[in-house]
Amino acid sequence: MSRPRFWSNVLAVAYREALVLRHDRAFIGVVVAQPIMMLVLMGMVLSNKPANVPWAVLDRSESPVSRRLVEEIQASGYFRAPRTIHGYEEAREVLRRGQALAVLVVPDEFARRIERGRPRVQLLIDGSDPLSAARIAGYIGQIASAFATRDGPPAVRHAAPRLPGAIDVRQRFWFNPTLSDRKFFLSALAGMLLTNLCLSVTALGLVGEREVGTYEQMLALPTTPLEIVLGKLVPFVGVSYALLLFTTVAAGVIFGLWPQGSWLALLVVTLPFVLASLAIGVFVSAVARTSAQAVFITVFFIMPSFVLSGVLFPYQLMPRGVREIGALFPLRWYQIALRGVIERGAGMVEVLVPVAALAALFAGLLLVIRWRMKPRLG
Repeated sequence: MSRPRFWSNVLAVAYREALVLRHDRAFIGVVVAQPIMMLVLMGMVLSNKPANVPWAVLDRSESPVSRRLVEEIQASGYFRAPRTIHGYEEAREVLRRGQALAVLVVPDEFARRIERGRPRVQLLIDGSDPLSAARIAGYIGQIASAFATRDGPPAVRHAAPRLPGAIDVRQRFWFNPTLSDRKFFLSALAGMLLTNLCLSVTALGLVGEREVGTYEQMLALPTTPLEIVLGKLVPFVGVSYALLLFTTVAAGVIFGLWPQGSWLALLVVTLPFVLASLAIGVFVSAVARTSAQAVFITVFFIMPSFVLSGVLFPYQLMPRGVREIGALFPLRWYQIALRGVIERGAGMVEVLVPVAALAALFAGLLLVIRWRMKPRLG
């Protein structure tokens, strides 16, 4: 074969494929939407800088100067309005449930220590996310160091010489005292693997049957669309549990990271998560017309799920609106339960909210799939 004819044939085939892609609106839409979406997320949404941080205050001093310290921390713009608590048990509970990332403990002798020039407070921090924990501790430490300890109007306080000794912030990191990155990533590894597995294996199911010509035969069976979907999901539930157990045991044996909470809670919350993730794959397969479209749409779901769920970046620090969008992904609720069970020692009570949210997502997806799969034969 001559070289000119070889390249002529190659270009002819390439031209034909380009014409096919040109008319594939789903493919073009996904190709265009993905970079735009990731540019917005990476450039405008994601940041390691603390913002909207939920925190709590245990103020045993209840003095004007302690209230002013709390006000200055909130006025920094990094923190939400603080939650008032009344004891260490309540502090541990709000941290364990993820309702606060930090708890400021002001001792009852705080005002008296300020007069002596040796003020001290304690800061309890959720160390599950090492990077966020270190940054939150750093910002509160800076605010405490710059805190004007003299009473009086702000102008007078800044003009007057400061009392000797800045506020000493005694930090204590709970659930991950050494701020190990390994614990942060390994605790959510099962969620990422299961998301990838569930969406990948089911996204090609229905569209594959269309391409080989068995989809109509399946619809002609004496079964409802809902029964077909559930029948396709059941085998993958068993595979998902096997993957979960392998990942959890491997992390424990190799790295010493065993779940600190209830194994039963871990197994229970996994079922609605796997079903919801598999349902997303079935929905993609029902919408896509070709296998290539199914693959692209699946990636369109997987990447935002990793970014917005909180497995890589803490969802509590995301802007309002984006944080709510992330709640539509099953991985958001599953990673909350995973980190609660593995790092914080959560039990069945603590995973009830994620279980309910995942069950609601699964039910909603089933309704959409049932509508999409209504037989239209004849």
